[in-house]
Amino acid sequence: MKQTTLKEVSPLLQRIINWSSIIGALGTLAFCIWAYFAGILQSKETLSAFILQAGVFGPPLFIFLQILQTVVPIIPGALTSVAGVFIYGHIIGTIYNYIGIVIGCAIIFYLSRMYGPKFVQSMVSQKTYDKYVGWLNEGKRFDRFFIFMMIWPISPADFICMLAGLTNMTFKRYMTIIILCKPITLVIYTYGLTYIIDYFWKMV
Repeated sequence: MKQTTLKEVSPLLQRIINWSSIIGALGTLAFCIWAYFAGILQSKETLSAFILQAGVFGPPLFIFLQILQTVVPIIPGALTSVAGVFIYGHIIGTIYNYIGIVIGCAIIFYLSRMYGPKFVQSMVSQKTYDKYVGWLNEGKRFDRFFIFMMIWPISPADFICMLAGLTNMTFKRYMTIIILCKPITLVIYTYGLTYIIDYFWKMV
């Protein structure tokens, strides 16, 4: 387990992280309610048409949103990933999702390694932290555990990425696993949720 850190997380940074998560969740709920009554959520086509109004700025803004939700959980990642597929299509949408998530994973690894356990604890509940922190003492077994968690679609992947930053895993090895494993997870849960939402839209 990595014992030393370069910096400590300031109380201000912790408050910003916590409030960003709360504001993001409330903002997402408010947007969904407004979009529903505005008719934007009537179908994939109406949602896509609304977002595509951003023109050439749409893709970079969407990728930035994916980076942001990976670093700070202001919006559920599943929602943004499914939205990407609905808006830009299965292939292009998945590519945009992948780019944003990979960059976000690189950032949270860096932040975790720089600020240490205090940063990680500020991002998740103490219960979640305590549940997985024991893996930090497992040495090479953590690498296999990390690979599995990056493939398993319902794992707390963002938190596990932060946990990896507290180990002695090199950034090169970390990014190799992310780059190779994330497409598998992304395709499984994005397309699974897309199917469920498609079925729901047909029902209503």
